[in-house]
Amino acid sequence: MALIVQKYGGTSVGSVERIQAVAQRVYKTVKAGNSIVVVVSAMGKTTDGLVKLATEISPNPNRREMDMLLSTGEQVTIALLSMALQELGQPAISMTGAQVGIVTEAEHSRARILHIETTRLTRHINAGKVVVVAGFQGISSVGEMEITTLGRGGSDTSAVAIAAALKANFCEIYTDVPGILTTDPRLVAEAQLMDAISCDEMLELASLGAKVLHPRAVEIARNYGVSLVVRSSWTDQPGTWVTSAKPQGRSLINLEIARPVDHVEFDTNQAKVALLRVPDKPGVAARLFGEISRQKVDVDLIIQSVHEGNSNDIAFTVTTPILKRAEAVATAIAPALRSQSNPKSDEAEVMIENNIAKVSIAGAGMIGRPGVAAKMFATLAEAGVNIQMISTSEVKVSCVVNAAECDRAVTALCTAFEIEAGEVKEAGEAGEAGEAGEAGEAGEDKLILLFSPLPTANTSPVRGVALDLNQARLAIRQLPDRPGMAAKLFGLLARHNISVDMIIQSQRCRIIDGVPRRDIAFTVSQIDGENAREMLTQVAAELGWGEVVLDSAIAKVSIVGAGMVGQPGVAAKMFEALAQQEINIQMIATSEIKISCVVAQEQGVKALQAIHAAFELAGSEKFVVPV
Repeated sequence: MALIVQKYGGTSVGSVERIQAVAQRVYKTVKAGNSIVVVVSAMGKTTDGLVKLATEISPNPNRREMDMLLSTGEQVTIALLSMALQELGQPAISMTGAQVGIVTEAEHSRARILHIETTRLTRHINAGKVVVVAGFQGISSVGEMEITTLGRGGSDTSAVAIAAALKANFCEIYTDVPGILTTDPRLVAEAQLMDAISCDEMLELASLGAKVLHPRAVEIARNYGVSLVVRSSWTDQPGTWVTSAKPQGRSLINLEIARPVDHVEFDTNQAKVALLRVPDKPGVAARLFGEISRQKVDVDLIIQSVHEGNSNDIAFTVTTPILKRAEAVATAIAPALRSQSNPKSDEAEVMIENNIAKVSIAGAGMIGRPGVAAKMFATLAEAGVNIQMISTSEVKVSCVVNAAECDRAVTALCTAFEIEAGEVKEAGEAGEAGEAGEAGEAGEDKLILLFSPLPTANTSPVRGVALDLNQARLAIRQLPDRPGMAAKLFGLLARHNISVDMIIQSQRCRIIDGVPRRDIAFTVSQIDGENAREMLTQVAAELGWGEVVLDSAIAKVSIVGAGMVGQPGVAAKMFEALAQQEINIQMIATSEIKISCVVAQEQGVKALQAIHAAFELAGSEKFVVPV
């Protein structure tokens, strides 16, 4: 007999008939000899309707009262589903988040789960009852009994957290699609189901806005080794398994906030090649990395900075043994990248630096926790370590530093994040990938995702292509190039709870009034863009920054896949697909399993379709989402 946690989203319980269908599915699972805990969302668009009511009363409703209001949606569903089960002769009991004992931070509208008191839950399970739990909610403490909500995707988070606390055999996420598909079937009818995906790959894709799973749910599954499967509420198809490595005995206390960093990594076998003042036009990155691919030069990090005038900078890192080959490729192709009208200009100047190292912190949910990256930058600043390049992903934040400062940087990071000696890994010891939904409770979703089946020797190394139309870019001109500036900048954003995604430092350095300066650009959610610009502008003069520029008309298109490691042609194929459509790349940032490009917003969908076609991710069967 298995202990199973099942989660049904708003579409799955959107009417009385659908609630009765869910009850039949649950009843069938119990009769097969299993114990079941069911977590549900509010019915259909209930939460959106409650938000509308609140805004009719107040343009800026109190967050505590919003939690009181929004938590009622799930209470309707749990009572109706419990009644439906009882009508089938199955003992069932409905329980709110507070009754279950889901204890959270005292942070209304976006609380994280601290722990779950499972005594009452276990007692009902042992009595043979199906426990129907309200997702998306908890209480701030047993004494205060303040109702809190978990924010977007909260029911996914509730379900996986309960599965972790109960040590359930697995957690099933039921939705309106048959699993994780090769594309959003509402956009591409030839969407195909994949059998499995690793937690790290899913975490990257979820952070890019996947409607199937929320990043916090995947993060918990990864940290606690919860076996997770996404299935359709309407069919009996096997769905998609999200698999993770065996957990390392993590405590269930402070479930969502403890230990964001699992280990520190370093690589002293790195060198950097930069091309400065590259013309800002379509096809430049494709030509450069196409030649790099043809010469079998394996690239690690790729950074393209925000444009300055009619040019920008492209930098990439390679392992030291192939630096000469990489330098030769860059030097040979540089003349072809220069403007034809002035081929002897200082455009596409090649700059080499071989005394560098990459230091990284690794864990789950990096982007969703703005304080983690800020703490890393502050730690390096306190150790007197200047940051030359930055790469961010959901599972790792990496900084390129001077090689002579690597040991000092690693020691400081281990102290700051309480990492023991056995948790420090040198390059080659650790890979980024692990062992191998419905939208959140409220808000408009402007994100489109594509996925591919598990890679084999004959398939694409790219698992998914994602388009994010909900980001804005901020650029700060002439930031002083010295230790501590990134810490001040991103620490300030973290204190205002603004999460940052891509971070790009320009490779060009200017001496102004005796101070070396660089530009820095980063992306944030569109809803945070204007607030971030105003806040940073207010402190610019005090901290010695130049102009702060906001651009909300951007799109970010990304490819994700553990199979991209050691495949230099993947980036080239992505860039070439964009070049063929005359789509200009405004920024590039990479990690081991993700490549992201910023393009103009109006070209976002076209960019996604071009990349999807280039990696041959479409299938032959057609899928229609149920109404």
